[in-house]
Amino acid sequence: MTVRLHDSRAAAVVDLVPLVDGQVSMYVCGPTVQSSPHIGHLRSALVYDIWRRWLTYRGYRVTLVRNVTDIDDKVLDLAAGTDEEWFARAYRVEREFTAAYDALGILAPTYEPRATASVPQMHEIIERLIERGHAYAAADGSGDVYFDTGSWEAYGALTRQRREDMVEAADADPRGKRDPRDFALWKGAKPGEPGTATWDSPWGPGRPGWHIECSAMSRRYLGPAFDIHGGGLDLRFPHHENELAQSTAAGDPFASYWLHNGLVTVEGQKMSKSLGNSIFAADFLAAARPAVVRYFLGAAHYRSSIDHHEGSLVEAEAAYDRIAGFLERAGARLAGVPVRDAPGVPEAFGTAMDDDLAVPQALAVLHETVRAGNAALDADDADALGTAYHQVAAMVEVLGIDPRAAHWSGTGHDVAAAPLAALVERLLQERTDARAARDFAAADRYRDDLAAAGITIEDTPSGTRWSIA
Repeated sequence: MTVRLHDSRAAAVVDLVPLVDGQVSMYVCGPTVQSSPHIGHLRSALVYDIWRRWLTYRGYRVTLVRNVTDIDDKVLDLAAGTDEEWFARAYRVEREFTAAYDALGILAPTYEPRATASVPQMHEIIERLIERGHAYAAADGSGDVYFDTGSWEAYGALTRQRREDMVEAADADPRGKRDPRDFALWKGAKPGEPGTATWDSPWGPGRPGWHIECSAMSRRYLGPAFDIHGGGLDLRFPHHENELAQSTAAGDPFASYWLHNGLVTVEGQKMSKSLGNSIFAADFLAAARPAVVRYFLGAAHYRSSIDHHEGSLVEAEAAYDRIAGFLERAGARLAGVPVRDAPGVPEAFGTAMDDDLAVPQALAVLHETVRAGNAALDADDADALGTAYHQVAAMVEVLGIDPRAAHWSGTGHDVAAAPLAALVERLLQERTDARAARDFAAADRYRDDLAAAGITIEDTPSGTRWSIA
């Protein structure tokens, strides 16, 4: 039961060997809270939620840190000229992210630090880098501090690039840089910037660069060495490359493994403001039940891209409803039947998940088990049905898509589920009574009325089953 994962730095699938036996430490780059979350943000957070759930299922005690970047050029720029302070905007947008994560059943991280709370820890790393000759304060008196990329021979190791082939670092004003590829560790205060976005430092008042924030927060909450660093594929360069360089140059082992999730496209195109095709989380969650959205965003392999197109949520809903329908019907049939050593996930499901979180193959096992369970239901084979039911229940719990979970009750489209079920069951009972009385005309009317309301019914040896067409 060895868990294997694709380490971006090694460019290979390798065995997970944690630093501490039985424990896994993970740092995931969270959102820069400049504007409302889109579906790409949801997909990334969901990927690491599934990783966390699976590692927990395999018996590891997982510590997951997902940061919030609440100070950044874009946060300040978008708040400028408005009646909202930058920190108020950051907090408001952070709450939008949290609400979207909660709606999808993404578990809260063990720790969720904000960058602004770890500025002293950033200073400590910068001071060590300067002492070691890998960073320098600008000579122009601006208060800027830069990482000297030419001083670190391993710079480019994560993305396997040569320094001379890299583009210029565009994360700061180039004033005071010795080389255009050097990146900002500390940004000296500029005229016109709000005083609330300025901290004192040994190099003068200013604020942190983006990359140093994650190095400081991961070290503070997980230590100088931890197991897994995760984030979106778009963060590999320059963000993750720079994190790795500054942390290791400062003397920290940093992350043992690097995970990167694929991005989300819309009709084959990358989401962008210029194309006007960004899909915000609130709109996406309003388009379908949150459980269906989670199924859609989690169904592809985490390293592959997902393309959202018209009809993709409909396909996901049909697949999800097959699972939910089976669990409902099987649960009703097995009510009162004693459970004998309820099985966990099938071996094939576990094998798929252990192999770099191969969710598509795992879902194939899930749906095959649903088919086998429906066959057992039709054959009134209680033993086979019980096995299938408990295996399906174990799989959907691991994936976070259990339709019976209390989390999904009372949200969005699910709010009418209980009263609808009660009405349908009553009509089905009246139809059964009519058939028993050989009043077939009345029984047909009940079927027709249900069909007109979008309810499909199916008579089986174990009773009548219904579903929403």
